[in-house]
Amino acid sequence: MTRPHIGITTSDHKSRIAWWFDWFAVWRHGGRPLRLSPSRPVPARLDGLIVGGGDDIQAHLYGGEVQLDVRVDPERDELELDLLDTFIPLGTPVLGICRGAQLLNVHLGGTLDPDIYTTHEGLKRRRTVLPRKTVDIVADSHLHRILEVTWCRINSLHHQAVQRTGRGIDIVARDRHGLVQGIESRDHDFLIGVQWHPEWLIFNRPQQRLIRALVDAARRAGST
Repeated sequence: MTRPHIGITTSDHKSRIAWWFDWFAVWRHGGRPLRLSPSRPVPARLDGLIVGGGDDIQAHLYGGEVQLDVRVDPERDELELDLLDTFIPLGTPVLGICRGAQLLNVHLGGTLDPDIYTTHEGLKRRRTVLPRKTVDIVADSHLHRILEVTWCRINSLHHQAVQRTGRGIDIVARDRHGLVQGIESRDHDFLIGVQWHPEWLIFNRPQQRLIRALVDAARRAGST
């Protein structure tokens, strides 16, 4: 069976270990992972798209205040917004991971909380690839049908979060502090964003279902 081509956006400087997790997550579920970054040409064929994690999104893209102590990657922002402009209208399945979920929301006109630790007093700083945070999933959402659970344990590597949702976007997961952890589009068959990193949770069945669902949707899209 032909493997669907899954583009995965990264920075030009992503570590080999982090990229290996991206690559393996897609490959193990039957996809052909293709790395997309500002210095690499976009392949002629993409059946699915993962907008990956990484640096902060430029504040001016969502009307936020510039933060001087964060890293941004303008070339990557431009690449990912161009990819979404191209592939969302084609119905290409898209999964946003961490920064990627935020970028999906920004692309559709939404805004971000620039720093959850300054806007939510008393919030404990937590940065780990291990599943140490609990999120609740909205029943009957697309994400719920994929994960097959109403709550799950996730990792946490972010300090920004979705604030006002973009066009056609529903919030479908929150953590126990009320922060947005999952979004999806009402207007597309597969346009989902999660604030966590399922690619790092290789032994977690619900999270692997999410990657597999993206690959399966890409296979269907590529065959039409």
